[in-house]
Amino acid sequence: MNNKIKKILKKKNKSKIVCLTAYSKNIAEIVDDHADIVLVGDSLGSVLYNYDTTRKVSLNMMIEHTKSARMGVRKSLLVIDLPYNTYRNKSEALKNSKRSIKETKCDAVKVEGGTKVKEIVKHLVKNRIPVLGHIGITPQTTKGKFRSKGKNEVEKRKLLKDAQDLEQSGAFGIVLECIYSDISKKITNSINIPTIGIGASVNCDGQVLVTDDLIGLNETKFRFVKKFGNVKKYIKSAIIKYKNSVKQKKFPSKKNSY
Repeated sequence: MNNKIKKILKKKNKSKIVCLTAYSKNIAEIVDDHADIVLVGDSLGSVLYNYDTTRKVSLNMMIEHTKSARMGVRKSLLVIDLPYNTYRNKSEALKNSKRSIKETKCDAVKVEGGTKVKEIVKHLVKNRIPVLGHIGITPQTTKGKFRSKGKNEVEKRKLLKDAQDLEQSGAFGIVLECIYSDISKKITNSINIPTIGIGASVNCDGQVLVTDDLIGLNETKFRFVKKFGNVKKYIKSAIIKYKNSVKQKKFPSKKNSY
């Protein structure tokens, strides 16, 4: 087992796991200093390409962005999302996982779904592919408006079963997305692998957010997002200074010219 994954597993019930997204070297380099896991998520579809669904994200796109992020990641566990329709069966999942890891040098793959992907997860782990699971809201397959999960007993039982099946299949952790706090707590306490929440309360072993959201580069109204900074105003300020320098013929100066 990868030593970085061993460190993640040891944090269960001891220290909160910090997970953030990165789609390029520059952001990955900054995130790597502070995160335990760097996720190259298929969320890049909406964040970078303005897609209305992550289903439009291709494996080639994921690989190219992960190759870029890899250049900035030294200490964190680097995880790539396997995009929609790239792990429909065991052989397809293994083929695309091997390709992803070979071409990007990432540490693990992430797949969406619980019980329905347990055999795929088991097959990947058997072939030495580390897997991070993802249950609750699963953007690749959720149709219509996103709705939080675990409101009724049927959903709660399904979510718990999903988590248990992923653990038994060999996943080293599970992302819980937009799951009610009582069931996210029950799941976290019922399994021996870490849970990483996004809109699933403080009861999880760790948290993940899209970096562009938390730094204020993206405008989003999702309840689970908190803006911890506003990088847009600094970008705007720098661009205004540049514009004024150009118009006033102060840039480029002699030292900026050949």
